[in-house]
Amino acid sequence: MKTALLTLCGGLALTVSAMPAFAALDQGVKAPEFVTTGALAGQSFSFDLDKALKKGPVVLYFFPKAFTQGCTLESNAFAEAMDDFHKAGAQVIGLSADDIPTLKRFSTEECRDAFPVGQATPAIISDYDVAMVMKGKATGMSDRTSYVIGQDGRVVMVHSDLDWRQHVARTLKAVQSLHH
Repeated sequence: MKTALLTLCGGLALTVSAMPAFAALDQGVKAPEFVTTGALAGQSFSFDLDKALKKGPVVLYFFPKAFTQGCTLESNAFAEAMDDFHKAGAQVIGLSADDIPTLKRFSTEECRDAFPVGQATPAIISDYDVAMVMKGKATGMSDRTSYVIGQDGRVVMVHSDLDWRQHVARTLKAVQSLHH
């Protein structure tokens, strides 16, 4: 078991004992298709995975809760790396169970208008097996899991860890390796 400190909105911090997160989607499997709503630069946004893949690989990164410490730092890091993702031909979308008004604020304040964030519906969380479970019960939030999906719709890379610090580097490396 590992223990992580999860800081929620309002400064409330919880110590979470959780088994290491294991995403159900293995490398090489077909990623489940989905359509969701969200925000880009504070405006409503619609995301369709199938349509996005026609333009190139997609990085889906699931995060537990907007405006928490780790999620804010992770989103800032993705925003800073967005030029590198674009150079590699990839699109990035963050997904959480937050409501649209929260995602609109988060897309501007923490994602710095650089990439969209969408709603991870219960169906999407289930399809991607990213439900955060605390003390044996689902929280309604997603865990912190990043997927790189190749243009063929198959999972190229999975990284699941509550520690946000390796998600950007690992997804960027996986996207860049698609061109080599």
